[in-house]
Amino acid sequence: MKDFAKYSIKAADWRKQIRENERRTKVVILLFVLIYLGIGFLIDLVLQTSHGYQQGYQIVHLTLSQAAYGLVTLKLFPIATVIAGIVAVLSLLITYSLHNKIMLMGTEYREITPENARTMEEKQLYNVVEEMKVAAGMSYMPKVYIIEANYMNAFASGFSEKSAMVAITRGLMTKLDRSELQAVMAHELSHIRHHDIKLTLTASVLSNLTLIAIDILFWNVIFSRNNDRGGNRLMVIIVLLRYLLPLITILLMMYLSRTREYMADAGSVELIRDNEPMARALMKIHQDYQANADAYASDYRRTAHEEVRRASYIYDPSQAGLRGADLSSAFSTHPSLKQRLQALGFEQQQ
Repeated sequence: MKDFAKYSIKAADWRKQIRENERRTKVVILLFVLIYLGIGFLIDLVLQTSHGYQQGYQIVHLTLSQAAYGLVTLKLFPIATVIAGIVAVLSLLITYSLHNKIMLMGTEYREITPENARTMEEKQLYNVVEEMKVAAGMSYMPKVYIIEANYMNAFASGFSEKSAMVAITRGLMTKLDRSELQAVMAHELSHIRHHDIKLTLTASVLSNLTLIAIDILFWNVIFSRNNDRGGNRLMVIIVLLRYLLPLITILLMMYLSRTREYMADAGSVELIRDNEPMARALMKIHQDYQANADAYASDYRRTAHEEVRRASYIYDPSQAGLRGADLSSAFSTHPSLKQRLQALGFEQQQ
């Protein structure tokens, strides 16, 4: 690849990068949980300030500060917060049990095993995944799927080694050489190894539940008849949250995805003991998207539920046809090619 000669090797501390990205990923998940609990608390505030309670012959409405104090001190039971937590846990359990089907829905796919591999390329794919599984010290062989698509992409999913899976498009499988395929599969197994696929899907579910909850809360407040000062202040807060939370959750999901990709790239280098195949694979994928931008964009539009897979892909499909503009890079779920190559230890020569 002629463009690869423009980059020079530079030292990188893989273990430090992995530790730092793991810490930052956990911080993002904690922030999502706190946001969700905060939404539940707001629902409790609305319930306590708008509905009131019977005291003698009168209906007494709590002020905003009285309701907040009662909920914090547990003098008032935070029923909405508790229910929201239970719903979140149940939703996550359902997602965990059906994650393979959720991640593959909308695609034409087939599981590959040693018995049903039809071509030498399919057999090589299974062998490469098995080799990387051994190198990663994993106890279980992940399921291997081929997606019948021309564009170059791959992803992994799994909430434990036992439930893990990797999927690769036929376009990616056929266009990479063996060492590049090893690097990509090592990248995907690193996602499973680092448990960041579990964290990403958890964050995704929590963010969706958060947006649903704030939407319900928004319409409840809009049609509420409680027009006291505290209720008006609460309405202002909820209206602001309804428009700010979608932006916050999108930015946090993109931040989480970027740290995941750096960490998986570093994990790939750790497993194959060489940083060049991963860099070559990324550059080959990027150049292929530039050469086939219109066709790939059309393929993605025809495939249902691509948004479910976008953050998990090794290459963000929204970058198809883009040429590294700063604005598009800032709103991508993945780092730019230049950033990933720099993290791998390759810096473009002037």
